[in-house]
Amino acid sequence: MHSKTVLIHKIGDILVDTFHYLALFVIGATIVWSAVHDYIEMMKSGHARLEEILLLFIYLELGAMVGTYFKTRRLPVQFLIYIAITALSRHLVIDVQKVADSFHLYLLLSITVAIAILSGSILILSYTAKHYGCPEDNELKDEK
Repeated sequence: MHSKTVLIHKIGDILVDTFHYLALFVIGATIVWSAVHDYIEMMKSGHARLEEILLLFIYLELGAMVGTYFKTRRLPVQFLIYIAITALSRHLVIDVQKVADSFHLYLLLSITVAIAILSGSILILSYTAKHYGCPEDNELKDEK
């Protein structure tokens, strides 16, 4: 009975790992495909606008996030926050041209506040990771 349970767990682990790696390759390929498509469109237009360059940074951060997750099997929250900051910055750059009324002004101010809050959260996460470590590190020590 015990050997069947061990075998079932091994097969389950293999299936989960296979799905995990397949999904990461699909996500990574999709990021590369989208980035190449947008880059080709920029090249066709003959120039790159700031929002297009920021979009390329979003692709870069997504690729770095997938690469880090692929190597470590951990997803640092900082990557998600960097992506959010870049996306909000891109939105801010696009919307700054449309400021015509007080609604757009409040929208721009709220985006700016959101960027400041996210930047503060990066500082807090970096500080706590440096001084207290990551919970995942403790789990890895316990396993060894």
